[in-house]
Amino acid sequence: MSSVASLGRPLESLRLGPGYSALGERFIELRDPSPLPDPYLIAFNPEVAALLDFDPREAQRPEFLRLVAGNARFGPIPSFAAVYAGHQFGSFVPQLGDGRAITLGEIENGAGARYEWQLKGAGMTAFSRFGDGRAVLRSTIREYLASEALHHLGIPTTRALAIAGSDEPVYRESVETAAVLSRVAPSHVRFGSFEFFHYRGRFAEVKELADYTITRFYPELLDVPEPERYATLLREIVERTAQLVARWQAVGFAHGVLNTDNMSVLGLTLDYGPYGFIETYDAHFVCNHSDDAGRYAFDRQPGIALWNCRALAAALESLVSKERADEVLTAYEPAYRDAYLTLMRGKLGLREVRDADAALIEDLFDVMEAAHADFSTFFRALSQLSVTSTPYDDVVANFFQNRAQWYEWQQRYRERLAAESAGDVARGPAMLRVNPLYVLRNHLAQAAIEAAQLRDYSELERLHAVLRAPFDEQPGCERYASAPPIGTAAIEVSCSS
Repeated sequence: MSSVASLGRPLESLRLGPGYSALGERFIELRDPSPLPDPYLIAFNPEVAALLDFDPREAQRPEFLRLVAGNARFGPIPSFAAVYAGHQFGSFVPQLGDGRAITLGEIENGAGARYEWQLKGAGMTAFSRFGDGRAVLRSTIREYLASEALHHLGIPTTRALAIAGSDEPVYRESVETAAVLSRVAPSHVRFGSFEFFHYRGRFAEVKELADYTITRFYPELLDVPEPERYATLLREIVERTAQLVARWQAVGFAHGVLNTDNMSVLGLTLDYGPYGFIETYDAHFVCNHSDDAGRYAFDRQPGIALWNCRALAAALESLVSKERADEVLTAYEPAYRDAYLTLMRGKLGLREVRDADAALIEDLFDVMEAAHADFSTFFRALSQLSVTSTPYDDVVANFFQNRAQWYEWQQRYRERLAAESAGDVARGPAMLRVNPLYVLRNHLAQAAIEAAQLRDYSELERLHAVLRAPFDEQPGCERYASAPPIGTAAIEVSCSS
């Protein structure tokens, strides 16, 4: 790529390194992306460009398009696909790996933070099995929007840099067109990365991967003597996982496929497939239509995440004794509970801790479920409830046909607010700051997808802009805060979505 000095920090100025690939070919397959024929740029995220320290105007260059389409790589830096294993729907699969993702390299920004630039949909690798290594426009848009939506909700996640498209046909349930997502994260190491080596008895590689993870992402643990260092690493991952799932539950986000190969050792939301935000509240909401048993239902996510942490602990047993691992795993439930209750108290405008809060919250969800209340709009409306008004003078009651059930809970809530002298003036605005007005509802994503399939990317851009400020009322954007219009067909999503 030729240098373009007029653009400030051009692509050529990026500080590049091999990152994870420096571990060698036991951990990766060196693999160039498969070029995307006649590519075009569909979406670009200048916020993520800023993370990587390059000028957003670089997106206008053909060199940038070639990179994000998988038609080029960073000079001498080898691109690669990582190998891993995983428990999928509870069953162990001994070899998975990046079947359609290829990492171009690692970029260090001016602040010293490092990010892997990964292409999803970049073609076949040694781990593609029977797949074609491609992604379709539909799934690529869904991940682009969801990862950015979660980031702006304050939830740890991979980030989306760009989408490149092509008219190349890709065969899924029907014929669709190809697309490549550029996503970035400090690391894409997964629980399954450790499982791959553990179940082959390759314990030296387990230790090498653990040392890499500690050195790069948990350097404070280098001062901890072995073997406690690895137990402490496990505890850090367990607690980050618990806190991540608590954040999902607090905004009504269902991941859909919580296999161990989709679990990040950094506590990031990783690999968006058949995800969904709860609309009409249903504790047993299943967003993946192929999850017939409901293993990954919304209310099961906290328990499944703990199950996955146990699987990671098993994969580290050459470094951490089972007895010590069992001790570490007991940190999950209090970490989850503390994070979840703190978030829910914020959603309810409660500043102080009370023992009965968990029951108050649980009973509220029972009331919401019985009334089929919309998750996001309910909590926004609750911020308008005045403790100085009469109990029967509130807009929230409009969510309920059985208002007696609501008024009973509302009375307990008013008493709880009164116990800490929570006035309306400060409480209402504080609740609006933590209860999003805009979440990525499936019908909104689908509208952006259908327009993009006709080469109209304006709805994708508008929706992305709205999701960047999810807590702020945005004039003219009322439809983005609403449930789908009556008669809107239900949207089914699966792992290909």
